[in-house]
Amino acid sequence: MLRLTVEKDTDWWEVEALYDLCFAPGREALSSYRLRDGVPPVAGLSLVARDDDGILGGAIRYWPVRIDGHDVLLLGPVAVHPTRQGEGLGGFLIRESLELARPLGWQRVLLVGDAPYYTRFGFNKLDGVVMPPPTNPERVLGYELTEGAWDGVRGDVVSVAGP
Repeated sequence: MLRLTVEKDTDWWEVEALYDLCFAPGREALSSYRLRDGVPPVAGLSLVARDDDGILGGAIRYWPVRIDGHDVLLLGPVAVHPTRQGEGLGGFLIRESLELARPLGWQRVLLVGDAPYYTRFGFNKLDGVVMPPPTNPERVLGYELTEGAWDGVRGDVVSVAGP
């Protein structure tokens, strides 16, 4: 049985180790990490999944960004420990965290990822939304927490920390 809780400060380095395990070396060189520099994750939306022994099975984080003055949640990373992959934990983290975002007043979510995986959760390719290079525009995906939230939202994704 896995228990989902909000990530605490004391979880930070264990979650970072999970991300290091699950992603290629140099993951922090990706353009999405530049949007996170100097910005804390969104309170209440970064989650960890632990088993009954307290062992970390997965984690998800969200970050605030802006597009042409619009507040946007940047999802990622989401990771599942290799020993827990194939159990649906990644999808569980995504679905549960999206449900938590609605009552917090967020309207739209952005991520950079594989469309065949994320479309099953309701994400779609975004046209006119530009992540910092060298991001492949085919991998820029969005999700509406409120109907029509992406209508007319176009432009560069920027950090809330400023230029």
